Amino acid sequence: MISGNKRAQPNRRILPGFGLSMGFAVTYLGLLVLIPLAGVFIRASGMTWQEFWTVVTSPQVVATYKITFGVSLAAAATNAVFGLIVAWSLVRYTFPGKRVLDAIVDLPFALPTAVAGIALTAIYAETGIMGRWFYALGIETAFSRVGIYIALTFIGIPFVVRSLQPVLEDLDPEFEEAAASLGASRLRAFTHVILPGLLPALLTGFALAYARAIGEYGSVIFISGNMPFETEISPLIIVKFLEQFQIAQATAVAAVMLVASFVLLLGVNILQRWTESIGRART
Repeated sequence: MISGNKRAQPNRRILPGFGLSMGFAVTYLGLLVLIPLAGVFIRASGMTWQEFWTVVTSPQVVATYKITFGVSLAAAATNAVFGLIVAWSLVRYTFPGKRVLDAIVDLPFALPTAVAGIALTAIYAETGIMGRWFYALGIETAFSRVGIYIALTFIGIPFVVRSLQPVLEDLDPEFEEAAASLGASRLRAFTHVILPGLLPALLTGFALAYARAIGEYGSVIFISGNMPFETEISPLIIVKFLEQFQIAQATAVAAVMLVASFVLLLGVNILQRWTESIGRART
């Protein structure tokens, strides 16, 4: 109750108003994101269309596209499945070493990519701890596309786990208990009760893992072998162009990668919004 001689004070915002905040945000993003990305297209525009098309559609460059986007998709899909299992275990169960396991999930964030690449190569080489078992089964891990898949899976798992954990913590187990009391099987309860609520966060984690895998360089170059048409990734061929002072060619490939990544992420975001709208409609 406010007394008659006191007038209600307007709410004061801790942060500045919309205009000033938006100005800072646009300036910050412009300097760090928009201007550097625009520089890629500006530099690539110095080529004629025929020159640009020749570079970005050359057989060696096209082979790097297929390897980069294909293996990244496989790694992100794997992380979506097993990242969900890891996040579920960390949120729903209590067990010895839980805090240690939770900290290990963030290790790919903190570990330098070159160190990760060297470590994975040593482990999955033919004489490595894990590699010797795979090679005995006839599966080449290091210096192959399997090695690229392993490296991209390693660096992408934290994105899925950390995207799902807050949603799982807010997901009330009572809904699962209610589904079970109504006779729903575990599979039906998961697909009809749990998964719809997790799907937007799962797609977010998948998109982040996919985007990170597409641009990954340090951990891949050690374990892939970098063989043209076999294990050469797009970021590597960009570096090769730069080493040969072919700046225009490097920016041309970078522009294609940038546009393709943007289109893929836009598609995933549209799908995520669609799943959110379906979830709201069900509730």
